[in-house]
Amino acid sequence: MINRLLGIIYILMNRGTVTATELAQHFEVSVRTIYRDIESLSIAGIPVYTKKGKNGGLCLTEQFVLNKMLITNEEQQQILSALVSVQETGALAEQKILQKLGEFFRTEPVNWLAIDLSDWSGTRKQLYEDIKIAILTRRAVQFDYYGQNSTMQKRIAEPIQLIFKEYTWYLKAFCRERQAVRLFKLFRMKRFVMLEEIFVPQDEHLTEEKEMQEMLPSEREDSHDDNASAVVMLWIDKKEAYRVYDRFDESELQILEDGNFLVHLDYKMDDWVYGMILSFGVSAKVLAPESVKQEIKRRIGEMWQQYQE
Repeated sequence: MINRLLGIIYILMNRGTVTATELAQHFEVSVRTIYRDIESLSIAGIPVYTKKGKNGGLCLTEQFVLNKMLITNEEQQQILSALVSVQETGALAEQKILQKLGEFFRTEPVNWLAIDLSDWSGTRKQLYEDIKIAILTRRAVQFDYYGQNSTMQKRIAEPIQLIFKEYTWYLKAFCRERQAVRLFKLFRMKRFVMLEEIFVPQDEHLTEEKEMQEMLPSEREDSHDDNASAVVMLWIDKKEAYRVYDRFDESELQILEDGNFLVHLDYKMDDWVYGMILSFGVSAKVLAPESVKQEIKRRIGEMWQQYQE
């Protein structure tokens, strides 16, 4: 009976005016039962009334939905737009919720965001859905992870949040091996499996945002301070402008008279940073400090040797 009463309210909010006969046919009960249900709703404080004449029937007072929701039309649209954006991350289960709320609010959501989480092969989209389920249901996960030193280790973790930062997706999770919160780069996670175990969130999950941000630039799972920070002065050819504006903030850039760029970076120097510099090829040159220049030369020398064999 409760389900039928809720169903009647939903239909009335969605369609506006419905006859008792239509409700009886929908719920496969008698018209008399429908009128008893309407009486029960009225006693419970749901303002159902009968509209007579052409196109008449049972309906709710016009202000009922807004009075009950206590939110403005603008806020309704923001809720729907937020659900649209969640759906765009691959959360297909939210589509039915979105449809119901759209009918409930009697408005169409604005699809303002488009995100495609799949790679070109289309093989990784399921990973995002599995991670979402694991986070929402608090299920522990297991996967093989390739660290910075290229070694593969099996990890069991308690997932907390999926993070997109600096062109890359990360899984923020409590690593049981490290006994601390870590960021795992999704591209380095292989053979991901959701375990049956349900975990209880730990206090270590409340890691300060500052610590997490320090882990992100190097795209590492570890947060050790093995690599010293350095203020790097980098010359980049103007023909790489599209990459320069993609990669660096305007506050880090100085445009020279000839149109080339002088980039000032304050980074923790590791393989990712050196790889980023080398990715510009002959279009970039480290001007300072000397230690970074020598390391770049050493790496170029090793690359040269690879082709002498």
